Amino acid sequence: MATILITGASGQLGNEIRVASQNYCGYDFIFTDADSLDITSREKVKEFIADAVPGWIINCAAYNAVDKAETEYEKALLVNGTAVGYLAEAIRGSQCRLIHISSDYVFSGDSSVPYNENDLPQPLTAYGKSKLEGEKYALQHHASMVIRTSWLYSSFGNNFVKTIIRHASARDVLKVVYDQTGTPTYAADLAESVLIIIAGVIRNKFAFNTGIYHYSNEGVCSWFDFASEIVRESGIDCKIEPVLSKDFPAAAKRPWYTVMDKSKIKENYNITIPHWRTSLMRCLSIRN
Repeated sequence: MATILITGASGQLGNEIRVASQNYCGYDFIFTDADSLDITSREKVKEFIADAVPGWIINCAAYNAVDKAETEYEKALLVNGTAVGYLAEAIRGSQCRLIHISSDYVFSGDSSVPYNENDLPQPLTAYGKSKLEGEKYALQHHASMVIRTSWLYSSFGNNFVKTIIRHASARDVLKVVYDQTGTPTYAADLAESVLIIIAGVIRNKFAFNTGIYHYSNEGVCSWFDFASEIVRESGIDCKIEPVLSKDFPAAAKRPWYTVMDKSKIKENYNITIPHWRTSLMRCLSIRN
């Protein structure tokens, strides 16, 4: 029986993996969060992994406070970077496979075409820099896979979808930026894809090809487009107005364009990815 360790299991993606895992019998899933496994402690990581002996690790743990990271870089780097190194160190020399979740924020956003895995990362923010360091640590392990994703949301936790619904329900007009372009990712879709990859490798359906991969839902939109669709599908009577990013100054500069090319993960692992509008409707139908 394959043992699959999930870190950061109380977050959006971790919770969605927990839900999706119910359809995968014959695997031993170990779900951990900061209380049960502090990945920022080298010794605790070493001891936990030595005891559990996982065949797979899905690292969903992350410091995601993008603006706070500008003044808390050491904290962000510890969780997003150094701790990933502890995981890689603990499984060094073993056949354990590591799947590490990263971010589109490793890119500057200066492109006008979708980023592929060979494009040079140039993070603008402390958060993006910390995520890039995590990628480097993960790839030091001989059997690792880094999956960059973007604009993650879920029926679990706090996210853009829930924020828009909350604010739109209380206001007649809501202003949302339209000059930042990317693609939303429904965490349930990513969770299912990760488990499809693991199950496929275990069953010898396809090889575990290491390296960096991109994953988001299909399609392209601005935050304004995304908010408009959320309000429309939720049946909320609120006008969404487009505004420029300069009208909403933030501590961390957001990349203007982070659409990612998903060809590699689709071709290597026979993954089918839904359009973001389709996935949004699914999420709204089961919203917690």
